[in-house]
Amino acid sequence: MTDAFFQGKRRRAAAAVGAVAFGLVALSACDKPTPLATVTVGTTTVTTEAACFDESKTLDEAALQKCLADKSVKSIKVKQGDKIRVGVEPKIAEESWFLVAGNQPRSNQTKQTYTSLNGDQLFYNQQMGTLDKSTVLSVVSKNGVWSVKLELDKD
Repeated sequence: MTDAFFQGKRRRAAAAVGAVAFGLVALSACDKPTPLATVTVGTTTVTTEAACFDESKTLDEAALQKCLADKSVKSIKVKQGDKIRVGVEPKIAEESWFLVAGNQPRSNQTKQTYTSLNGDQLFYNQQMGTLDKSTVLSVVSKNGVWSVKLELDKD
């Protein structure tokens, strides 16, 4: 009878070891999530992960341009006169960041976690002297880029 008791204990121990090993393998396959950037217009908020992010190194110019060219981003509607509020996680703010829209810097470099902009200015195309229907607003830090597409809502 005690022999059966010890066999059951061994099976449970083996099952527990197997479960722990499986859990460690599953966790090692997961990527660490990137810090988030948030864009709010009125009562609508869009949160985005980085298009590119490497905590351990600075993006070079080629990588930065590739990240800024990524068009597979979330979008948010902006009416004329709306304020656009941009927030970043403290991890991004510690390294400092700035905003880019229409391939133009739209803010100074900051270590704050929040800033706001006048939406009308972001759609104005200086080269053509017209308002664009959309633009991509990007948060840029030395090791990452977070982007959201702003769409002009004329309703």
